[in-house]
Amino acid sequence: MLDTEKLTEDRIREMIREEIARAFKKDPAKKKAMLIASKGSLDWAYPPLILATAAAAAGMEASIFFTFYGLNIVHKDFEKKLKVSPVANPEMPMPMPMPDIVTAMPGMTGFATGMMKNMFSKKGVATIKELLDVAIESDVKLIACQMTMDVFGYTQDEFIEGVEFGGAAAALSDARKSHVTLFI
Repeated sequence: MLDTEKLTEDRIREMIREEIARAFKKDPAKKKAMLIASKGSLDWAYPPLILATAAAAAGMEASIFFTFYGLNIVHKDFEKKLKVSPVANPEMPMPMPMPDIVTAMPGMTGFATGMMKNMFSKKGVATIKELLDVAIESDVKLIACQMTMDVFGYTQDEFIEGVEFGGAAAALSDARKSHVTLFI
């Protein structure tokens, strides 16, 4: 800066904006988000899909690594596999308070799952199918953990169209290059 240049509030703001722009150009991770989905119930399927599609909508490159029971989210039979268990879930809203012994009875998981789907539908929340479609349309990378697939005996043809397959090294590579990394 020249001694003759007068520092005004506008000039200081301009200098800060220029510095921020330079920093963003140097940061390759500023536009990447990587999520790890490890849970395979209906209530745990929503967070990674909502966050990844929101990141993509915000202009970020997003990926989700599905491992262990998180594979249920991208399995072709996800609608049958994704359920909500009222057992050990004290925050699960029930029409009336029920003891765990009752919520553990046959049929209660189906009841709880139906209840959650109904609640979400009434509030206009997208279904898992709709979120998966948006994720694929938004170029969110959906990566199934190959090692977990091998352990569970899954084959690649058991997963929805658009899923990629990789291991922990691929997930760590994505995470290393990401500004936001979340384990869900």
